Amino acid sequence: MPERNDDRLRHEQHERDSLFATPALGDFRFDVETARVFDDMINRSVPLYPEIQRMIGEIAADFAQPGTRLFDLGCATGATLTLLDQEIDNSVRFIGIDNSDDMLDKARRNFSALDSARTIEWINADLHQNVPIESASVVIMNLTLQFIRPLYRQRLMRAIVEGMNDQGCLILIEKLTLSDSLFNRLFIRYYYNMKKRRGYSEVEIAHKREALENVLIPYRPEENRELLAQAGFNHIEEFFRWYNFCGIIAVK
Repeated sequence: MPERNDDRLRHEQHERDSLFATPALGDFRFDVETARVFDDMINRSVPLYPEIQRMIGEIAADFAQPGTRLFDLGCATGATLTLLDQEIDNSVRFIGIDNSDDMLDKARRNFSALDSARTIEWINADLHQNVPIESASVVIMNLTLQFIRPLYRQRLMRAIVEGMNDQGCLILIEKLTLSDSLFNRLFIRYYYNMKKRRGYSEVEIAHKREALENVLIPYRPEENRELLAQAGFNHIEEFFRWYNFCGIIAVK
């Protein structure tokens, strides 16, 4: 795997996230205001996010096969694909899928700044509907599945497996809930403490929690594993864990 350019891993000076300093009007939305501050939001809200991105790149480089496709489902501002560009052979076609035009517009701008020779396609699609996945050696869902309504998750997983080549992999990053109420409460508290250390106020944390309540629905670890096994993945392993966040690799 080629050496990663450290400049791409450094925390850039993104516009600071203050969306939830005042109460949100309705549920969390991936609109133009969220897209504007999303890179700062994700870096401050997700534990060890640069390391998660590095691990995604390391795993994807091992599984991406020349001439195949790499899908990022819920690609947001394209940060993951931007990092992967130097890790993956240029014959691998990148496809970023999101249901927010505002996110995709920013993703296009971010990727075009690389002046990359890679073929990349940006698609606006709702993952609750049929998603055209084919010839995939790698599929990435980086904090995406948790936003898919549970009723549709099994169908989406089966579509991924059906559109994936043998020995292809799914890289899944998710927030978790836990069966044990003691640990669930503790881990949530540790997570909110992390957000406070990164500059979010208790008011901002509370407002965002309310906005996400009906939008982000985390599964328990055993539920995610069962979902993947039932879809047809033969090898499933957790490769990252921080309290109530995890990374899973599943291989067809």
